[in-house]
Amino acid sequence: MRVFGRKDTVFRRYLALAVAVLFTGLLAGCENTDSWVDAHAAQGWSAQYGDEANSSYTRSPGAETLRLDWSRSVKGELGAQVALGSGNYLAVNAQTAGGCSLMVWEAGNNARQRWCSRLVQGGGWSSPLMDGFDNVYVGQPGAILSFPPTQWIRWRRPVIGMPTTPRLLDDGQLLVVTHLGQVLVFNSHRGTVEGTPLDLVSGVDPTDSQRGLGDCQPARSRCPVAAAPAYSHQTNIVVLSLWQPGAEAPVLIGLRYHPGQKPLLTQEWTSDAVGRGPLASPVLSADGKTVYVNGRDQRLWALNSADGSAKWSVPLDYLAQTPPSVSPDGLIVVGGGPDAKLTAVRDAGDQGELLWTRDDVVPLSTSSRSGGIGYTVAREGGHGQMLLVFDTADGHTINTYSLPEATGWPVGVSIAHDHRIVTATSDGQVYGFAPE
Repeated sequence: MRVFGRKDTVFRRYLALAVAVLFTGLLAGCENTDSWVDAHAAQGWSAQYGDEANSSYTRSPGAETLRLDWSRSVKGELGAQVALGSGNYLAVNAQTAGGCSLMVWEAGNNARQRWCSRLVQGGGWSSPLMDGFDNVYVGQPGAILSFPPTQWIRWRRPVIGMPTTPRLLDDGQLLVVTHLGQVLVFNSHRGTVEGTPLDLVSGVDPTDSQRGLGDCQPARSRCPVAAAPAYSHQTNIVVLSLWQPGAEAPVLIGLRYHPGQKPLLTQEWTSDAVGRGPLASPVLSADGKTVYVNGRDQRLWALNSADGSAKWSVPLDYLAQTPPSVSPDGLIVVGGGPDAKLTAVRDAGDQGELLWTRDDVVPLSTSSRSGGIGYTVAREGGHGQMLLVFDTADGHTINTYSLPEATGWPVGVSIAHDHRIVTATSDGQVYGFAPE
């Protein structure tokens, strides 16, 4: 039998300590790391107006020079922006007489169709949402659906009304607000409802999910929620417009999201501060403390997101029919419309300062921005349309590109993670531009 000496004993103690440290490290390494599979917005233009805040802004510097790479038709109509994923896919929610309506194409491969599916028609004014795994979330009257990168349905769940553009909250949760005022939170993977839904409108027939859909695109009174909500990860505030039945004008509603708590959603405030009511989607600032929205009184409004009180407003002298675009430094490019002017306003805290305006440009869509570069579809000549590339510091034109055979009205400009640009018209023509 071997007799261990002092050196052997010390060595065994060090060995035991090393094993204990290694085992502790292994235990720490086995802690729950499921957060990487939580759904998060795609790296590209994940949905209508770019992100959950509706900012129409991305930090990466944009391409100044482009070339038209491809164009193709959905053989129907479009009412919302194209969604761009983290890879090479784009998704469009078309309204077609027959055949496919939800389409997924390869943006960098001449818009080759990856797959398509037919949805219940009537919700073309709501865009798809793509997450970081290229899963697609999209609404149809009476349901919210999720598709994987292939065309087979992951899940389908009933809702009351037509979902506006969905939004991703924290921890992989999916926010769905329908045009009839139902607000739900879903687990994005399983499609299960989390918490208790909120019903912002009383007396709604749950079996009539198409009631008032015709009023949603023009934002009229029979469509209670006619635009996508805005959400801030910084403050957990959700802001949306709501036109209650019988009311003279819509108001803004502020909801608070409480992750992991009960209830998940609470209504914090109602604001009628915006003159004659808001028009189009609200936008939240980068810190989530300010709401920007166009008023039907032809003014741009800034409100406190904590209570809905007005901070300031700026007269525009035209009706901006699409949302403004907002960058983290408080530079706002006002929304577009048939009589709009390309205009920039700076949020100075207690007031909005007009920075510059261009009377020679009629922006027909919201200006999508990538760093200091802006992109909008503007009127070209009498009835033509062009993609305008401009410097947001002073508004000067960098480049213009005609949109061949463009008819209808533009539904917006989407910016990909690789600086590609995709724009489309209501008559279903989609254009893909690549950096030159």
